[in-house]
Amino acid sequence: MSVNPPTLAALADLTGGRLVTVGESSDPEAAGHLRVPDASIDARSVADGGMFMAVPGTRAHGASFAGQSAGSCVLTDEDGLTVLRDAAVSTVVLVVDDCRAWLGPVAAEIHGHPSRAMTVIGITGTSGKTTTSYMVERMLLDDHSVGLIGTTGTRINGRSVPTSLTTPEAPTLQRLFARMRDEGVTHVVMEVSSHALVMGRVRGVDFDVAGFTNLSQDHLDFHPTMEDYFEAKSLLFTVPQDPGSDLPAAVVCVDDGWGRTLAATVGDATTVTTTGVTPASWSVDAVEIGTDGMQHVTVTQPGGTRQPVSFPLSLPGVFNVANAVVALACVRAAGTGVDAVAPRLGDVHVPGRMQTVTVGDGASRPSQEFLALVDYAHKPGAVAAALSTLVDQLERAGHGGRVGVVLGAGGNRDHEKRPLMGAEAAKVADLVIVTDDNPRDEDPATIRAEVLAGARDIADTRGVDLREIGDRADAIRASVAWARRGDIVIVAGKGHETGQIVGDTVLEFDDVAVLEQALRDRQDGQEPTR
Repeated sequence: MSVNPPTLAALADLTGGRLVTVGESSDPEAAGHLRVPDASIDARSVADGGMFMAVPGTRAHGASFAGQSAGSCVLTDEDGLTVLRDAAVSTVVLVVDDCRAWLGPVAAEIHGHPSRAMTVIGITGTSGKTTTSYMVERMLLDDHSVGLIGTTGTRINGRSVPTSLTTPEAPTLQRLFARMRDEGVTHVVMEVSSHALVMGRVRGVDFDVAGFTNLSQDHLDFHPTMEDYFEAKSLLFTVPQDPGSDLPAAVVCVDDGWGRTLAATVGDATTVTTTGVTPASWSVDAVEIGTDGMQHVTVTQPGGTRQPVSFPLSLPGVFNVANAVVALACVRAAGTGVDAVAPRLGDVHVPGRMQTVTVGDGASRPSQEFLALVDYAHKPGAVAAALSTLVDQLERAGHGGRVGVVLGAGGNRDHEKRPLMGAEAAKVADLVIVTDDNPRDEDPATIRAEVLAGARDIADTRGVDLREIGDRADAIRASVAWARRGDIVIVAGKGHETGQIVGDTVLEFDDVAVLEQALRDRQDGQEPTR
């Protein structure tokens, strides 16, 4: 699609900003006729003639990097203008009151508001965003051209597109939307983090549907309180992210109190429940495990229509039932009937989410006598849900197997959740190995000590085998050595990630690959010491 780039004068009118020349640039009135074809928050990636969006940073103002830009203009604030003048950079400056608030709308204007040309479904919540997004993508994919943006990356019709961050910065996101529109994408499913909402990354996005999965403790290094965290998530439902569009249709899971509060706030939300405690638009009957290796539920839609739904045991537990029903409700809210597409949930596979790891004869006939999994659970609620699901699975099997878990906590993140993660693991598992996750700039031993502190008393009371093994590969090998017939071992925290962040270095590390090797070594008789 050909888009006629806006002029700087038009962008000044849009933002209420003013044009200023710095250095040897031409006068502002003449500069106002410049057309702006692209924008970037990274000075080094600004295209010729594009706009460098210089925002204030924690260590330096982005305007200090303007000399690295090949662009013809800069968007910044009053402080940034001072930096540009002090550096004697010759450029035209669009000075706005709040850089971050205008990144998205300006980038959307530059690219012709691409999200307005597609049906955009945003999924938010603490846990389940990725799984729910994959479910929505799978149900739509056979009949539509679908883009996916989230934690595991970006895809167009199943093809990977390199990006960073769960939700890319606003200029990158709008450029990505433009690419999707130009490639014929009709529907976009995207995870929306609280960071993205607070920092304005999704400003300028025309959301048609917004889905909420749940809320539990996480990101309290960024949000001062749970209430603040909730308010950030609520922005997707209460504030049009595209100032020129209406609020999205809301789909809210009301299984927790935060969901019920959100539904009451929104007022006309489509609601989902798996517990039946609260009347809701969508509800489910009991889960059944079939001989075909699938979970089967019956979903009651608005109006009372009952829809049988099945999905893989690789997505076990009531929380994944909730994810599935939120996905169904989002698809319906987006204008697609669910009767025809619901069977496609049986084909959903989400990287690093309850991902079964096998060696030997293949996934259908694993050679090991116990189940080995990798999962992304890295917050207290997610750890509790994952382990409870596995215990329930063992009880259904009726052979008295045990659960072992390997987990750690990330550095430079919410400290309060660390002992809570340890406690949740010790409440359920028979083996808890506390190891390193992504320590970043923190002392790994200190992080492990905080996780262990939450686990120790409960572990002593329950007789849990509690261990500390700092080296993550050694910890995974130890869990494999511990397991016996009928047990389940889960490596939690990193899921699909293929790197471990230590200081400023990203080391190559893939839980799936390390677990596979440990299983192979055990099979070959190279079992590590228990």
